[in-house]
Amino acid sequence: MLKLGEKGAILQRDKETYAIAPHIPCGVVTPQLLRTIADVAEKYDAQAIKITGAARVAIVGLKEAHIDAAWEDLQLDKGAAVGMCVRSVRACPGTTFCRLGKQDALGMGMTLDKKYHSVELPGKFKMAVSGCNLSCSESWVRDIGLIGQKEGWQLVIGGNVGAAPRIAQELVAGLDDRQVLDAVEKTVQCYRDNAKKGERLGKMIERVGLAPFQQAVA
Repeated sequence: MLKLGEKGAILQRDKETYAIAPHIPCGVVTPQLLRTIADVAEKYDAQAIKITGAARVAIVGLKEAHIDAAWEDLQLDKGAAVGMCVRSVRACPGTTFCRLGKQDALGMGMTLDKKYHSVELPGKFKMAVSGCNLSCSESWVRDIGLIGQKEGWQLVIGGNVGAAPRIAQELVAGLDDRQVLDAVEKTVQCYRDNAKKGERLGKMIERVGLAPFQQAVA
């Protein structure tokens, strides 16, 4: 039998009810998806529907007895909201919709999400893709951040928010789509091979410096 955490259920403040958050790649929804989430929330008398910081739509305040049935009705993958893994990939509209976009942030975000979402790593890990220097997806405070520029992608690493916020550092810039995906893969592998258990990428940089990552993508 799966544990509640493995079912994507997160205990709430009242210690009695749970929240579930379906995986919604880069926050892109359809009218039917929103209707399905609303119907499930209503059917099981949820206390709230909440848009999360990971661009998911969480159903909050479900009774434990309703969790399995709610997932069955949703027919959606679970969002990686907890655990030492790639929790989320955020992306702005980029050149798909935004007049300020310099690179296809949404397309790149979808590619990264498909490859990395829920992949287990030494510590909690988040990614973000922004289509221009405005960095609306907050790429500067993610473990891996991509920022679109006229001449290509800028890759920044080691950012995070929380009790000890950290701004990412530039690793490399001027990359095309293929090159930046290769650089991301090498960065993730370097982190996987060298980080301590529970250590965020930024903490690893503070311990060993940026050099291992620079050598990995050289």
